Amino acid sequence: MATIETTYLGGLRTEATHVQSGTKIITDAPTDNQGKGEAFSPTDLLSEALAGCMLTTMGIAARTHNIDIDNTHCSVTKIMAANPRRVSEIVIALKFPKEYSEKDKKILEHASLTCPVYISLHPDLIKTVDFGW
Repeated sequence: MATIETTYLGGLRTEATHVQSGTKIITDAPTDNQGKGEAFSPTDLLSEALAGCMLTTMGIAARTHNIDIDNTHCSVTKIMAANPRRVSEIVIALKFPKEYSEKDKKILEHASLTCPVYISLHPDLIKTVDFGW
């Protein structure tokens, strides 16, 4: 069963549709790779997938342990390498809305660093995470 249907629209642009919800995402090749850069690139979405997964799994852990992480913010920096062209590093900088106990920090860190995307990415891809504690 497909959960995403993707169509190449031409001009280095794709349109992906989430089948269950009908939500659509457009991707463009980045300007440094012959594209217009008018939308997320596929490698941008890879980087965001890591950030979104980390925040989501922290949210699940936070709900389970009654920790308020609403309005936690994350900045994502994608670093590309050549030969072959690939994402070589994803830098995640988290900013939490309040202070947490050491126990809560451990729970949140463990949840984020064991999220499905984090553990699915190739070990050669450097994942630099700053929790900002």
